[in-house]
Amino acid sequence: MYKLLALSTLLLSGSVFADAPSRILFGSCSHQDKDIPIFNSILEDDPEVFVFLGDNVYGDTEDMSVLQNKYEKLGSKTGFKELKEQAELIAIWDDHDYGANDAGKDYPKKEASRDIMLDFWGEPENSPRRTREDGIYTSYTYGEGEESIHVILPDLRWNRDDIAHVTREEYASDREPKNMGPYKVHSDPDASMIGEKQWQWIEKELQKPARIKVIGSSLQLLADFTGWESWANFPSDRQRLFNLIKKHKVNGVILISGDTHWGEISYYDDDLDYPLWEVTSSGLTQEWKDVSPNKHRIGQFINKVNYGALDVDWEKDDPVVTLGLYDEGGDVVNEHRFRLSTLEPYE
Repeated sequence: MYKLLALSTLLLSGSVFADAPSRILFGSCSHQDKDIPIFNSILEDDPEVFVFLGDNVYGDTEDMSVLQNKYEKLGSKTGFKELKEQAELIAIWDDHDYGANDAGKDYPKKEASRDIMLDFWGEPENSPRRTREDGIYTSYTYGEGEESIHVILPDLRWNRDDIAHVTREEYASDREPKNMGPYKVHSDPDASMIGEKQWQWIEKELQKPARIKVIGSSLQLLADFTGWESWANFPSDRQRLFNLIKKHKVNGVILISGDTHWGEISYYDDDLDYPLWEVTSSGLTQEWKDVSPNKHRIGQFINKVNYGALDVDWEKDDPVVTLGLYDEGGDVVNEHRFRLSTLEPYE
């Protein structure tokens, strides 16, 4: 497990750890009432860090004793206990562990849900995540200089404005036959999942020094509009992120995400100075047979349980990055390798 360099850094700006990991694994959507045999393959894959990207339990309640019990069920599983011993675990929530399906800023129990969530993941009592008025977003920095990874975890629930819907008739006649959901692109340019204060924090985080910037999003970011929840529902948020990357000349951004109940890798280079890659891994227990269209998908999707990986070979002068998706047995579904320099156009 990684050791904290300084408690003061934890209090002020997120956790800082001594060494850059070579292998970060991640996943989402783990139902506490189901067996989670994929933990066996994850453990054999020897992660140094594991990122839980949301829907880490299926709470879906305003009864906090029920939510507490569901976290306890996850925590009692042998595979989870062994993973906690082996790797550094970091987490952000999505809607179901936040408290309700597709919930946003109006979920009435979000403060109480936050307390339970952060207690479960071992967040220090003096962490700013416990008292911020606008969410549990956070960041972690591993290593320094030429061997460093900065993981940024935004909160897409606490501040999220109401989501826009199509009519029932339009969903039944047009969306459902195309494996698309009931939501539509928000017409209000000021509508956001993130909120202004958190956006200011994200902008500062993007400017911090690190060779690789991993943005861990509970929702898909690059995928085409699917009608389900995603950054595409709030196009001003997605464009603002792209603009900040260009404005501050941020090298090395890689995206990881969850939520969908299928896994895929997306590649996006529209109006950017270097391509963005996104690995969507979902779920650790949950599956969705009807995979939505995504013109940015590259390689094979998986609609069975899966986990994702970010591997960095730091031994090379120009480190080799491997992004991958793996099935329940740990076998490769989709892998892509590239030189880190391909994500570094800025001096």
